[in-house]
Amino acid sequence: MKANIKELAREELESWLSLRREPRYRAEQIQRWLFQRRAVAFAEMSDLSAALRGALGESFTISRLDTLRRNDSRDGTVKFLLGLSDGLGIESVLIPEPRRLTLCISTQAGCGLGCAFCATALLGLKRNLRSSEIVDQVLEAARTLPAEQRITHVVLMGMGEPLANYAETLKALNVLTDAKSGVGISPRRVTLSTVGLVPQIKRLIDETRVNLAISLHATTDEARSKLMPINRKYSLAELIECCRALPIPKRRRITFEYVLLRGVNDTAEDARRLSRLLRGIRSKINLIPFNPHPGSRFERPAQEEVEAFQNWLHAEGYQINVRRPRGDDIQAACGQLQAMSSEIVSSEQMERRGTPHAGACPERKSKGLTPYA
Repeated sequence: MKANIKELAREELESWLSLRREPRYRAEQIQRWLFQRRAVAFAEMSDLSAALRGALGESFTISRLDTLRRNDSRDGTVKFLLGLSDGLGIESVLIPEPRRLTLCISTQAGCGLGCAFCATALLGLKRNLRSSEIVDQVLEAARTLPAEQRITHVVLMGMGEPLANYAETLKALNVLTDAKSGVGISPRRVTLSTVGLVPQIKRLIDETRVNLAISLHATTDEARSKLMPINRKYSLAELIECCRALPIPKRRRITFEYVLLRGVNDTAEDARRLSRLLRGIRSKINLIPFNPHPGSRFERPAQEEVEAFQNWLHAEGYQINVRRPRGDDIQAACGQLQAMSSEIVSSEQMERRGTPHAGACPERKSKGLTPYA
């Protein structure tokens, strides 16, 4: 089986070229074709010799995710259902705003951390994504844009826990933030969200320059352990101590994400405890009114309850952002991603390739979902 060339580090590609008496700088040319010009065939690489293009084709493949469907929200948000080579599915979400275009990407198929309020958790963990599958989400979304538009920000807040797939996530971040021959998104415009894997958080800050977001969601160990089982391994005290010790650069802040669940974590006392927890950490707080999804027992607080919580924290001097639901009408908002089952994804892939599939499920033609071409 041929190797996927997008999985090769620069040094590996240079070594392959050297064995064929090709100059090492060809590696940079090839990677620019892959990640900046988004080539899908070696024949497109017109500044390489025909012999080199042929050798590349004999040794490697160029991966591409199968965009099975897109779902367009009334607010302009777009959700993509992407098929993987083994029949699993993942989702990514394109979020337009006045001065930015943000893509929310996944790092795992499903998730194994079991957060009680998250739709992805209901799937369980199917597998980690390879670095190329993480990067390819950005390349596929970019292909849908007009020439004058580009993705300005990337957030690793989709399906899965990025730091539970640390090695592949780091490889993907290196490609995404490489201005010379990678995708070329500034690290200041990339944000990784984690439930709080303490050892990996320390490594991330040492090894990258991306922004960090911590999914907090509760202010006591008892409450957080019920909502987020990871808290039984890394307690609130350990997580907050880790955050205090991080060498965050000047003018940067840690973002703390807090999903507001009605009657669970939205009281004045919760706000006071949150203020005490974060005191002295250069931080900002993203309040996320819960986004309902099938199978969840939680409810979104009323608007006045959200505003009251926000005002309590404002009074303590914190920078607060209330995350407005984007794409909640298409189940694309925070906590709602839940790709279709592998059987349905596989049937979609076969249908797009013109292959009959006896197990095709008529329910896949659900409201608001249209095939993407």
